Amino acid sequence: MSTARPVVLKIGGSVVTEKNQELVARTQIITRLIEEIFDSETENLILIHGGGSFGHPSAERYGIKDGYTNEAQKIGFSETHHFMTMLNGLFMDALVWHHLPAISIPPSSCLVTENKRIQQFDDSSMLSYMKMGFLPVLYGDTVLDSKIGFTILSGDQLAAYLAIRMNAAKVIMGTDVDGLYSCDPKTDGSAERFSHLNLAEFRDLQTKIGGPTVPDVTGGMRGKIAELLPVAEKGIPVVFVNATQPEHVYKALRDEPVEGTVVERQ
Repeated sequence: MSTARPVVLKIGGSVVTEKNQELVARTQIITRLIEEIFDSETENLILIHGGGSFGHPSAERYGIKDGYTNEAQKIGFSETHHFMTMLNGLFMDALVWHHLPAISIPPSSCLVTENKRIQQFDDSSMLSYMKMGFLPVLYGDTVLDSKIGFTILSGDQLAAYLAIRMNAAKVIMGTDVDGLYSCDPKTDGSAERFSHLNLAEFRDLQTKIGGPTVPDVTGGMRGKIAELLPVAEKGIPVVFVNATQPEHVYKALRDEPVEGTVVERQ
């Protein structure tokens, strides 16, 4: 049983799905990422993944994020959750095939938000699993909300919440770009990548960076920065890497030099 501080690894939906094609997973990338997790031999890892084309289209179509307003949304809520369990199943397939003792923990079954922010999280089972050496796997999900009925919980908010709650050693954000940039590298060729940012620079970047370039009910890169600011303020390092590139997640897990952006308080 490890006593090491946990490491939180969040893999974005844009990495593991074709975001412009509903319900299309990049299974080869999922398999490769699980191989890198296995090879890294990381202790006390918490894995979280986003929804991409499994979660966002249905959630957006039914307006789930903004809360309950009509009966038809219940089908959208159920549909979005079901599609997320399908994507999660692909992760679980790869984890089990690599003999990693992973356990899926659906946020919808243990978590309630209040006005879209985590209010209650019963983590007793997750902590017990971790004490036994299991690898918990969570994901962005539909969840009940005490004020607006229900909403969408992003994997980014979940990653930040767990990092702070469990005093994580670090948070690794696996995205589809090579770190944080001065502007969107997908649309602006002059975008400058930052290799290191201190807390003040990270906070300043939030006001400059644009929103999502494709429909994203969880806020895009600006949303990630907003969620992770409190993590950096607690002194927990945050590392942004391109998870579509081989070995980048492995190197980040192993604390090896890797192209990306490291955010540290000082």
